[in-house]
Amino acid sequence: MTDGLLLTPALVTCAGLHAPMRGPDLQRIEVVADGAVAWRGGAITYTGPASALGERDRAGLTVHRAAGAVLPGFVDCHTHLPFFGWRADEFEARLAGKSYRDLHGGGGIYRSARMLAGASDEEVLDFCRPLAEEMLAHGTTSLELKTGYGLSLEAELRQARVARRLAEAIPQNTTVTLLACHAIPEGRTREQWVEDVCSELIPAAAAEGLADAVDVYVEDIAFTVDDLEKVAGAAREHGLPVRCHTDQLGPSGAAEAAIALGARSADHLNHVSKDGVRSLGVAETAAVLLPVSTMFLRAQPPPVTDLLAAGATVVLATDFNPGTSPCLSMPEVLSVAASLYRLPPLPSIAAATLNPAWVLGLHDRVGSLEPGKQADFVVLDSDDPAMIPYRPGHNPVAETWISGERVSAR
Repeated sequence: MTDGLLLTPALVTCAGLHAPMRGPDLQRIEVVADGAVAWRGGAITYTGPASALGERDRAGLTVHRAAGAVLPGFVDCHTHLPFFGWRADEFEARLAGKSYRDLHGGGGIYRSARMLAGASDEEVLDFCRPLAEEMLAHGTTSLELKTGYGLSLEAELRQARVARRLAEAIPQNTTVTLLACHAIPEGRTREQWVEDVCSELIPAAAAEGLADAVDVYVEDIAFTVDDLEKVAGAAREHGLPVRCHTDQLGPSGAAEAAIALGARSADHLNHVSKDGVRSLGVAETAAVLLPVSTMFLRAQPPPVTDLLAAGATVVLATDFNPGTSPCLSMPEVLSVAASLYRLPPLPSIAAATLNPAWVLGLHDRVGSLEPGKQADFVVLDSDDPAMIPYRPGHNPVAETWISGERVSAR
């Protein structure tokens, strides 16, 4: 861990704000001109105007000068790493008129499960490490890893173990989510698999320390609200928070159910009901939006304006996976969110840093730049944060720092 002081023409801290930030509060994000970030032992000791930094605070610190704006490292709270292999032909099939549902039987999740099963642990790690490095170059300093491509008790546990090994091999902060109910395994009924998950998979993953949260995909081609309730009960017995893939392909009432169960997040929300929007406006459950997935599937966008007006905790993430969102860049997510959702640059930064840190339970360590937290930040190649969404396809991140150490630069 190093000590240091970074001077920047523009600083976005998201500091002094209650996590998570809700609805209109996202408009409170400000840019500090001629700012400074100081840290010792990898932990932040000062953020704010450089002119207010005292001599004692800067004594003995190595001074770095950033050419562009500085903001908290991105936190990607919804990915499907680790996986193995791509599914570009399914993308072509959708362009030719096939739907996600058409490809689900034998393809999609099931195909990724077969590819993962056919690769060794080392092959999976060799495939995923460069992807995590690319995420780092795009400013992601914390991320979720997830199971869901195992589709058997042992294979799900194996994927969770690989996720923990991947976490040890990369510099980012990570958590692992047990996506226990992603698709119904071949040879099992939905009811049988849910029972397996509740009685065997969750207890085994908890006993081995393999999971930090549990997730359920509620959809007419996957699992039901009743299944979510059963899995949430088992997760709660083992002290694990619950997340939920909700209302992606159609309305299901999953968002309302997730809220009633005290879920940490409801993700996707393309078809969330008006009641769901109102409930998200007052609930602790965060609304995790996945704009690249929405664009990639040409899906109905979620009611983002209504969610913000209701006071929901809005979060942005990549949904990085080989089928429906092969995008690992958080800057690209912000760009698509600006175009699809009309989400302005500064609120989108909070939705990609502080709020997702809360979803992952990391908000006391990362997500904002303020004393006591890790010195995780990115340096842009421009002094204007609006350049992030303004230039889709361009990586605006010049440097990525974790715990006060530069871990990526171009």
